[in-house]
Formats: sequence, structure tokens, C-alpha cells
Amino acid sequence: MSAESDERGKVAQVATGAAATGDVVHYPNGEERPLGSRAPAFVKARRTLHMGWQVGVFVIGLAVVVVGVLMLVLPGPGWLVIFAGMAIWATEFVWAQLVLRWTKRKVTEAAQRALDPRVRRRNMILTAVGLVIAGALIAVYVWKFGLAMPWKVTV
Repeated sequence: MSAESDERGKVAQVATGAAATGDVVHYPNGEERPLGSRAPAFVKARRTLHMGWQVGVFVIGLAVVVVGVLMLVLPGPGWLVIFAGMAIWATEFVWAQLVLRWTKRKVTEAAQRALDPRVRRRNMILTAVGLVIAGALIAVYVWKFGLAMPWKVTV
């Protein structure tokens, strides 16, 4: 298992400035989408406006990611919001597109592994054994100490 991106060559091209928006992502359905900014053409045509656009996208994406990180410790779908922030960044930045592509690939691989019949059978057996052990521990506790409610109940 490798933690590195498979697109190291493309990242090097982006770092050097060569063909940053010329790289193309090929999807299985035949669709092609270039890496890089998805800003409207009139925004890309003016450097100052494009820089402002990028700053705006970065700030909005950062706000969403920060809210997602807060949701990791507070109630809420933290990881989902973090990935939404990454998707916002991916509309403008190649590095975020590559990270998002790598994440999608790893999630797809994990889903395929989880659907493997042997893995499912193993997980079901482990769950059943865990439930039996938990039930036995609860039964021993109730037998030993009784079922005493922590609050007063008068019937």
C-alpha cells in the first residue's frame, strides 16, 4: 500500500508551471476534464480577478474544512463536510484535485474489499462472537449485582 500519489509527474509539471491546465483527466464514461482552474473564462483572462477568485475559493474551502474538523468533535457529519471543503478547493487547485482523486480511488478500493464474500463472512463471524461475549458479560454482571436502576422507580 502506497501513501504517495500516482500522479507525481503531473504534480512536477504543475510545480514547474508547464502545462498546468493542459493535463486531462479521463473518466470511464469517456468524459475528459482538464486539471486546473474551473473558473469562467472572463475570470481567467484577468490575472488580478483570477487571483481574487482563487483567494475566495480558498477561503470558502478553508471555512468548510474548519467546520468539518469542528464536527469531528461536535455532533455532525465531520468527514463528509471535510470532503465537501476539499471538493470546493478542487474546483480551483490541482493539488486538491489530485488529493480528491486519490481519496476517491482509495474509498472505491475499500468498498470493493468490504464487499468481498470472504471479508463479509469474517466480519459477520467477528460481530457474532463480539455480541455473544458482550451478552455473556452483561448476564454475569446482572447475575452478580442484580438489575439496579440508577434512579428511583416506584411501581
